[in-house]
Amino acid sequence: MEDLGGQLRQARTEAGVSLASVAARSCYSASHLSNVEAGRRTATPDIVLAYARALGEGDVNRRQVLGLAAGAVGPVVAGELIRAGFSAALDGRGAEEDWRERVDQYGRDYMAVGAAALQARLASDLVILQQHLDTPRMWTHAARALVTYGKTTSNPAEAIRWYDLAATAADRSDDLGVRVWVRGRAAIALGYEGASLATARRYAEQAIALSDRPSLGRVQALMAQAHVAAGRGDEDGAILHDTEARRVFDHVASPDGEVSDTAVPPWRMATFRSMLYARLGMLGPGSEAQQEADRTRPAGLPRFATHIELHRGLTMAKAGDRVGGVVYARQAWEALPAERRSQSLALMLREVERAGGGHRRGNESTIAAG
Repeated sequence: MEDLGGQLRQARTEAGVSLASVAARSCYSASHLSNVEAGRRTATPDIVLAYARALGEGDVNRRQVLGLAAGAVGPVVAGELIRAGFSAALDGRGAEEDWRERVDQYGRDYMAVGAAALQARLASDLVILQQHLDTPRMWTHAARALVTYGKTTSNPAEAIRWYDLAATAADRSDDLGVRVWVRGRAAIALGYEGASLATARRYAEQAIALSDRPSLGRVQALMAQAHVAAGRGDEDGAILHDTEARRVFDHVASPDGEVSDTAVPPWRMATFRSMLYARLGMLGPGSEAQQEADRTRPAGLPRFATHIELHRGLTMAKAGDRVGGVVYARQAWEALPAERRSQSLALMLREVERAGGGHRRGNESTIAAG
């Protein structure tokens, strides 16, 4: 906090702005802001935003202050900054091609980088991106980035808030493809995790209603519907949606070697299906999906290899080997370095433990999200 206060002071003095001017943009006195700059008081989100406004629209110092806040104050404050920024749709200019490549890179990084590290970087860029929402294409990039940010958050309820914001941003883009993809991606994220079946169903139905054209968004929405059905004990419905999802997937599958959160290559589709049939307790199709995922998944993705191991544990528990399934799943969890663990994995482990009649362990409160 001392470092953040000092950098706020530096940005203010370099811009030639007085403490009184900053105070006029907030409910705090100049003396309180002086204490913030000296590190004796906390730099809260509204104070940081007051500095950003006082430094002038489009000023490089203003952007530095916002980026600094996202990285230094922490994910909670960063989240508040992003929400405030997107709500206001702050004016600004940026290179559309640069933002497209940056968001594409986040999609690739999501597959291999720990959630905590990715969240801090993405938060900083989102705070800056909010200043460039002056064209439909920029809203497209924002929508995609917001979905990824939601995947890095610490719990499903928080993720849903970001997915809702991503859907609104996608609607601003006038890009039908991204409108479908954002909702389909959110739906499969929640359905696969078994985190909020009602919300997963809502997103999936919205995606499917928007367009009947084959797309990756539609594939994920259909797979989400399959997981929702499985979670509610509707085996026939789950298989029906899986069959339709595979039919669409055959037309739009991503290349085998593509590794990105925006892609659905065969190994990832097999991962979706592996969890589905583990939930249903169907050994044959579940084992086939697990083997396909392991055979086709690119090297260097240990988190997703652990997904499959947890699916095997769930299959064992559902098939009657409750103790063995829980032990198998816990060993897979513990074999993955802590910084690689994710909210999805944590929720899967809990599902295995419930199926096995086990209990949650206390150390899961320290799990990184993603």
